[in-house]
Amino acid sequence: MSRRVLLLRHGRTVWNAERRFQGQADPPLDEVGRSQARQVSALIAALRPGVVVSSDLLRATQTAAPLGDVAGLPVSLDMRFRERSLGHWEGLTRDDVQVRYPDEYADWVAGQDVRGRGAETREDVAKRALAAFYDLPDVEVAVVVTHSATAMSLCSVLIGVDLMRPALGPLANCHWSELWTDGPGGGDRAAEVWRLRAHNVGAPGPVIPITAAPDVEPADDAPDAEA
Repeated sequence: MSRRVLLLRHGRTVWNAERRFQGQADPPLDEVGRSQARQVSALIAALRPGVVVSSDLLRATQTAAPLGDVAGLPVSLDMRFRERSLGHWEGLTRDDVQVRYPDEYADWVAGQDVRGRGAETREDVAKRALAAFYDLPDVEVAVVVTHSATAMSLCSVLIGVDLMRPALGPLANCHWSELWTDGPGGGDRAAEVWRLRAHNVGAPGPVIPITAAPDVEPADDAPDAEA
């Protein structure tokens, strides 16, 4: 059986608008984010998902709730789909981090996996998200409501992209990545071959071309840009 999994990023929060690092802090959706969640729920419900699983952080559950209502499905929570923990960066703007932790900020801008801030590594995030992914039920269409850095790490390991040289840009709020497989890998979930069919899809819904430019300074499009 072919299967599709949509990794949907939550709607906008005030912290997103202020360009604050969220990590596992728990701000709610703002008015724009609530509107985005209502709009995307109709788009995704039209795909007839069989299951909706969400990160347990508030911005994700508030995004998943209208989708569950429109699709007529309960929303299951799994903390393994939480955003990447960002340690002492959480709640700070990019300018704050640049002033207070210039060496860490320089590593981040260079695309390195910043350590020493009490945060998770990309590998840590991919490991827990992958375990949750393998626990998804076998339905034709599954929706995971999660976060940008988590979705990027999970996509990378599933399609064989180097976590330290990510080729995918961050997901916009209430946009998704679509993964597809044509069947189980001999009964072994870990042996399944997943392909990325679309990335950064949402209302109005253009598919963003996937490009790899590891030597370009990330700036506003850094891998954890809106975490």
